[in-house]
Amino acid sequence: MGRRRLKDFIDKTMIRFLVVGVINTIVGTGTMFLLYNVVGCNYWVSSAGNYVVGSIVSYFLNKYFTFQNRTRSFAMIVKFIANISLCYLIAYGAAKPFIRWVFSGAAVRIQENVAMLLGMCIFVGLNYLGQRFFVFARTGDGEK
Repeated sequence: MGRRRLKDFIDKTMIRFLVVGVINTIVGTGTMFLLYNVVGCNYWVSSAGNYVVGSIVSYFLNKYFTFQNRTRSFAMIVKFIANISLCYLIAYGAAKPFIRWVFSGAAVRIQENVAMLLGMCIFVGLNYLGQRFFVFARTGDGEK
């Protein structure tokens, strides 16, 4: 059973998800750090900008390329938005206070940049699980 569970996570779907993730990371991270460091937006606006832009790219690439799902469903879009929102709130909500505590002597700008990096890492793991097993999950009859 242990091997079966590991196989459920590490396969060609995960590789495709990671490729899409690289694209999302380039687009989203660029947006986030541009908003924070150049435009002067705060932590929450900058990190949210990452996920608004990245989520649009992510939905289409993951739906059609990663999970090869051709279903047209409003419910699927709602699940995707719920998954992204929950992952975002958990990841960034946990990252900021943790980094504030760990880097308590550092400048706020450093703390928030590091917190955004940690939040991204937490988000990726949670988002993969949510998209694979909730949003784009296969039904019992083999359909997606």
